[in-house]
Amino acid sequence: MDEDQPKRQPVFVKVDTLRPGTNGHNLVVKVIDCKVVVSRTRPDGSSVRIAECTVGDDTGVVTLTARNQQVDMMILGKLVYLRNAKIDMFKGSMRLAVDKWGLVQEADQEADFTPKTDFDLSAVEYELVPVTDE
Repeated sequence: MDEDQPKRQPVFVKVDTLRPGTNGHNLVVKVIDCKVVVSRTRPDGSSVRIAECTVGDDTGVVTLTARNQQVDMMILGKLVYLRNAKIDMFKGSMRLAVDKWGLVQEADQEADFTPKTDFDLSAVEYELVPVTDE
């Protein structure tokens, strides 16, 4: 890659634009709720923590699956940046996840919006329907 080319600025999207099976999303969301669902110690001594957090913006909310160090950043009421997030399907509903290729950052500003909690994208159940050619 050319060193002369400047880095592109990230394009941030809103929660209501998320669709199943998509990736590469950049979002600015507020943490509404967070519950640790897995907290185990592996035989090698390392620990595994997984939390399901409800995050959202002024267009809707979605469930975020936070792993290990990401769990520490999920503080209620805090604003976080999610970079290169993807949508995973879990039991027919959408879950937002940030894997090793993405980044979760605490925002240095306060949220200037109130999350729209009555539009929960993770509450919508999707079904895979096979399409037949006729």
